[in-house]
Amino acid sequence: MTHREPLPADMFDELCPSSLLPFRFGDKWSALIVRCLEDGPRRFSELRVPLHRVTPKVLTQSLRALERDGLISRTAHADPRPRVEYALTPLGRSMLEPLYFACEWAAEHWDELIDARERSL
Repeated sequence: MTHREPLPADMFDELCPSSLLPFRFGDKWSALIVRCLEDGPRRFSELRVPLHRVTPKVLTQSLRALERDGLISRTAHADPRPRVEYALTPLGRSMLEPLYFACEWAAEHWDELIDARERSL
């Protein structure tokens, strides 16, 4: 297994522009999962660090949906210790560029999005 830097726990804190996107890539968490897998395969426990607001059940459902749609792959390794890793497929990687632009758009329109949400409360 290649050593990768751990995912930061605050990767998707409350002030992350991706939480303000008025459109979704799949379900609520799919875009965030795709971003977590951007730098290579990750185990479920690694994904849980930045996605701590997602229940394990919902994270599992999102991972299964992404796998069903062909955006991620799930690989079970038997040795030396059993583990499962999730990775982006080529199709999933093709989402990174539009996702990047969507996040940039949300960052540019941050104040407008916040104002609109506060008015609707």
